Amino acid sequence: MTESYRADKSGLAAECQQKIESNYNPEEALKCLKWIKLVTDVEEIPGEDDKIDSSHDSFYNTLSNGIILCKLIDKLYPNKINWKDKTFQVPRIEAMRVMRERERIALFSKLVQEFGVSETSTFPTESLHEVGALNLAQVCVCIRALGVQAQTSPDYTGPEGYWPKKSEKNVRTFTDEQLRSGHSVIGLQYGSNKGASQTGMMMGRNRPMY
Repeated sequence: MTESYRADKSGLAAECQQKIESNYNPEEALKCLKWIKLVTDVEEIPGEDDKIDSSHDSFYNTLSNGIILCKLIDKLYPNKINWKDKTFQVPRIEAMRVMRERERIALFSKLVQEFGVSETSTFPTESLHEVGALNLAQVCVCIRALGVQAQTSPDYTGPEGYWPKKSEKNVRTFTDEQLRSGHSVIGLQYGSNKGASQTGMMMGRNRPMY
């Protein structure tokens, strides 16, 4: 793993981080890596399924520099990345390398949202880059959501049916008459006045004297 400049968490924060990282599912990660390979054919991911290492550390090391993710979104959403930009150039100093890796991940998240993935399905840069703040399960969620969205694109050339089909909106329209008739309906949560009477009601009566 890349060296972290973040202080180690302790106490409750450490427990929360351990719980977050325990949500990581190697099988889901394997599915994500296989799909990335099928779409991009990057050399860093083996072509044979049994040779793909989807362990937590390997998944992190494969994607944390942001290059493969940028290649993925560039394949699905072309002409949005300038590969000649300094973000993709090899830096001379370590601090600059870290900064550019983070820039690539942030760029990926931005373009994913432009492509149609909801913000809630994406992840902050730290979730893939900052050791001690990783949330690789959320990274898998984002890749899965990207795959689901990609399958709806007419230009998609990846494997069909690899991800679940995106649910479609079921928009219903009502006439003015139907809307007006709904105003006269008393919901069950308000109870019922069927069989009710004013027996026992004392309001407005004289107080009896015995």
